[in-house]
Amino acid sequence: MGFKEHKILLVEDVLSMSMLFTKHLEAAGINAHAVEDLKSARAAQAGEEFDLLLLDLNLPDGDGLAYLEELRGTPMETPAIVITADASLNNAVRAMKLGALDYLVKPFSESRLVTTVNNTLERVQLRQQVEVLRHETQDGAFYDFIGSSVAMQKVYRTIENVAPSKATVFITGASGTGKELCAEAIHKAGPRASKPFVPLNCAAIPQDLLESELFGHLKGSFTGAISDRLGAAREAEGGTLFLDEMCELDLGLQKKLLRFLQTSTVQPVGSAKPHKVDVRVICATNRDPLEEVRAGRFREDLYFRLNVVPIALPALNERGRDIIDIARSFLGQFANEEGKALGDFSPEAQALMMAHNWPGNVRELQNTIRNIAVLQDGDVVTPDMFPALEGQTEILVAQHQSPSSASNGEAPVAAPSSSPGDLMGTLAEIERKAIEDRIAIFDGSIPKAAQSLDVSPSTIYRKKESWA
Repeated sequence: MGFKEHKILLVEDVLSMSMLFTKHLEAAGINAHAVEDLKSARAAQAGEEFDLLLLDLNLPDGDGLAYLEELRGTPMETPAIVITADASLNNAVRAMKLGALDYLVKPFSESRLVTTVNNTLERVQLRQQVEVLRHETQDGAFYDFIGSSVAMQKVYRTIENVAPSKATVFITGASGTGKELCAEAIHKAGPRASKPFVPLNCAAIPQDLLESELFGHLKGSFTGAISDRLGAAREAEGGTLFLDEMCELDLGLQKKLLRFLQTSTVQPVGSAKPHKVDVRVICATNRDPLEEVRAGRFREDLYFRLNVVPIALPALNERGRDIIDIARSFLGQFANEEGKALGDFSPEAQALMMAHNWPGNVRELQNTIRNIAVLQDGDVVTPDMFPALEGQTEILVAQHQSPSSASNGEAPVAAPSSSPGDLMGTLAEIERKAIEDRIAIFDGSIPKAAQSLDVSPSTIYRKKESWA
């Protein structure tokens, strides 16, 4: 993906490296303007606006970190990637605290340079788009969603694009990620917002009653049918029908649903007369629908009919600082309901939440905060107020395990020995040291460090973002 319309400022004092970086970037369609020192960088930024700053930290007339700090809060402040030769990444971490979006550790490959620049430009572009959406909402929320992580910005953008159409949307994501919220957002953002939004959870209704719940029935059509029933499809007339947990439908009902989607007609149980309906259909599942197709449990033709616009919702542990924003929203709501004074989370409590994997996603976070609001008192939530969180010390445990062999076949590297004094500090501080030590062992390679700690690379990236 090239960004020819973007322009970046490269600040690198070694002429050969500057020329090489510029050559690689321009070959990828990225316009780069190179300077060799901070004086030239200031002059360039005073006369022209750049989309991205690619900044070496060791420059002949000053420190790149000091320059980042100098730019903060000024009209010349620019999204930045820092270049460092410090394999321990100490400077990179400090730079990210000053607002840098990413870092490159010398030496790095052409592909690493281009990929990092492209990804960062995309992040900047997505952040700009979500800022536009924020003007239409309050506190950075998007309809009933909370959070502005890059992962969610992509979801918001898809919702905005698909809302005006009648196209069928297929939402996927683990339980608790907000699939119904996503469907409601599509409904509210589109022209059908004033009409009904009718949700139907296919997993919560016995299979022998699902057809009646979906398409309706006539009185006396089966035992227990004591009156006529419209069914969810006709109740949603003019609006949106949301079918949650679609993969729970049996194959017979899947065939009838496919016919409904193709003809926009429903035939109630016990009736010989079909009824025309005007509804927009949104479906969701917490399973992998393609795997269900391969296993023969889900019709392939129905899958392709539903999967016109797919939306994959990220897990909570992929949403970075959104975790804190969502927790604060829940805390305000539940503390008010319970008449409690709890107003915010201590830094240690925030670190604990960022460290937890949240297998139950937003629903687990919601229940956790409700538990705190009901059982605890005080002004600030501290770590000791949390109920037990499964796996919350996963990295601490892994720190004392031998690193596994790297994927390239290198021999395992022993973890640095720890004295009792090294393990003093808060849970968050000990965990951070464990991660940083392991990254240093693998010469700055986060994927290798993550493998040795038995966690995903995204977990480490998320934690590093929380330290910034």
